[in-house]
Amino acid sequence: MGLSRSGFKRQFFSGKGVKCKIRSARQPSRSGPRASGSSPLSVSLHLGLGLSPLLLFLPWRRRRLGERRRHLSRLRPALCRQRASTRKMINLFKIKGQKKEEAASAAGKAPVKKQSAGELRLHKDISELNLPKTTSISFPNGKDDLMNFEIMIRPDEGYYMGGTFIFTFQVSPSYPHEPPKVKCKTKVYHPNIDLEGNVCLNILREDWKPVLNINTVIYGLNLLFTQPNDEDPLNHEAAVVLRDNPKMFEANVKRAMAGGYVGQHYFPRCA
Repeated sequence: MGLSRSGFKRQFFSGKGVKCKIRSARQPSRSGPRASGSSPLSVSLHLGLGLSPLLLFLPWRRRRLGERRRHLSRLRPALCRQRASTRKMINLFKIKGQKKEEAASAAGKAPVKKQSAGELRLHKDISELNLPKTTSISFPNGKDDLMNFEIMIRPDEGYYMGGTFIFTFQVSPSYPHEPPKVKCKTKVYHPNIDLEGNVCLNILREDWKPVLNINTVIYGLNLLFTQPNDEDPLNHEAAVVLRDNPKMFEANVKRAMAGGYVGQHYFPRCA
């Protein structure tokens, strides 16, 4: 059955299953020469066989896939060479780093350690410290270890005047998103410092914000000695005495700083 080009298109896009044989117009048909008014393509359609007309495009699809495979096969050696050169560069950088560390260790120097964001921020805070005259700072492990240091406070007024109290600071790499861990090394009779050295200071807990710094914490510790707070205590016995009998509280503080017992607890001399 001969179809014109428009007729073939209607049949092709109708969605019916067909089997198509496409023959070039240059090849003569077995039934005779092509009529002058027929389409450049002579199509023989055998209907009802249930085959999709998309089978016409399978040879074209195979050619495209073959061209893509040949293109990738030509690119593969170049990609392999590029990966090999990248690995070689990485290995060279590693070797250079190892040689630098070996040279530093041979010269007796510790290898340079990359500083974290917390260390950089802490270095800035320490360089900008504005300490009160009653406070000093020290680095027991040397200034190469900025994350661990000590603060010494000598109050010049209030109940604790004349005493010396040392606090340890341990700063995490996530500083300033986390507050520093502060403990009191000196055993002290204080409502806001327990006998294990834990400190009750709001900015070290729920009120900490990244905009705060070490200087803020140091001023808060100084305030604990000039204005002890009996409303949020860690040492409940001392808080009760401060609230109910301030004169007795003052006597207990002096006895503890001089070195002696307050109740059942002994306090080393710190004055």
